[in-house]
Amino acid sequence: MSNGRSPEEIRAQIEAGRQELAVSIVKLRGEVVRFADWRGHLNEHRPEAAAAAAVAGFVIGGGIAAVGSALFGRRRRRRG
Repeated sequence: MSNGRSPEEIRAQIEAGRQELAVSIVKLRGEVVRFADWRGHLNEHRPEAAAAAAVAGFVIGGGIAAVGSALFGRRRRRRG
């Protein structure tokens, strides 16, 4: 089954493919490391992260207070 290529040409093509694959893997590894660097993302977006944390805390705190108020209601002190 000959397709007009010599064994040397096939070997050269395979080696070229291996080299391209190696370069692609190195690039991918760098991108994965950069993407997974959550500390770097946090440092780059510190004001936004602080604002998001403040809003989340307010919502969670208000949500807990609202649920507690709904379940237990406000209790009044009896004067006596």
